[in-house]
Amino acid sequence: MTKLQRKQEFKKQLQLGKMALKNYRFKVSFYHFENAHILGQKHWYRHTLSHYWMLIHGIKSKNVKEIFGQITRILASFIFTNIWVPKGNTGGVNISPIKPIPIRKELQKYFLN
Repeated sequence: MTKLQRKQEFKKQLQLGKMALKNYRFKVSFYHFENAHILGQKHWYRHTLSHYWMLIHGIKSKNVKEIFGQITRILASFIFTNIWVPKGNTGGVNISPIKPIPIRKELQKYFLN
């Protein structure tokens, strides 16, 4: 898969997350935001955007831990995206921000190049 296909899938996952969030399907929406994070974490804007939507998710689901965690991750994404990101990390506060994770099976095809 090409970088363009990864970018397109990032946008799709973000859109799916937004639609699920609008319908109060919090677990589903967060899963899609995690996928968007995995796909976008090597690109500064997309990485930050995925954390922004995780923050919005935290606000709408009234998850204080996620809200504060995403604020710090947004700030860190400004600094670290171009230096180092842990491959496969899903971006939520339930995972250490420095822990690499195997890429989800359904997303692996976007990382073959």
